[in-house]
Amino acid sequence: MQLTEKQLKIITDVASQNAIKAYREYTEQQQQDKHDRRLRNIKLLLRNYRKFVKHCDDVEADIKNLKEKLDLADLDTDEFRIQSIMRSKKRTLAMIEYIDKALRVYESMCQESGDPEDIRRYKVVYDLYISKDKVLAKDIASRHFVHHRTIYKDIDSACKTLSVLMFGIDGVKFR
Repeated sequence: MQLTEKQLKIITDVASQNAIKAYREYTEQQQQDKHDRRLRNIKLLLRNYRKFVKHCDDVEADIKNLKEKLDLADLDTDEFRIQSIMRSKKRTLAMIEYIDKALRVYESMCQESGDPEDIRRYKVVYDLYISKDKVLAKDIASRHFVHHRTIYKDIDSACKTLSVLMFGIDGVKFR
């Protein structure tokens, strides 16, 4: 069986259209996954914020002590470990400062909006993740006279805004 030129053209056109459609769907899914990953990353950073702060308590003194140990170290493996710890503490401290900056901007945005829901959202994020004393979602809910589910919706909403503040254009979800 031999295909005519017209049949080959039709087959080629249909195959091309299907390939383009599949590629677009794939790239859209990749973008969706990337956006979802960023939102999860924001939540992960917030959930671990207190641990980061604890890790970096007295970071200056720790780095000084590590440098002293580095000067005394004779073995390359100890030197590598000490340098690795120093880098980790410095990166963690930089991340804390970056999160703090984004949170200050977010707080300012919420205050400037004058919307009580925006202000509550900032307070929810602060109380749940940032404050020195850990507060449970149900306690935050009763403090704000809302259902505990509203607290989690507030977190989701705040994380979308924080995603943009922390990741810029990559934090924006295009539809």
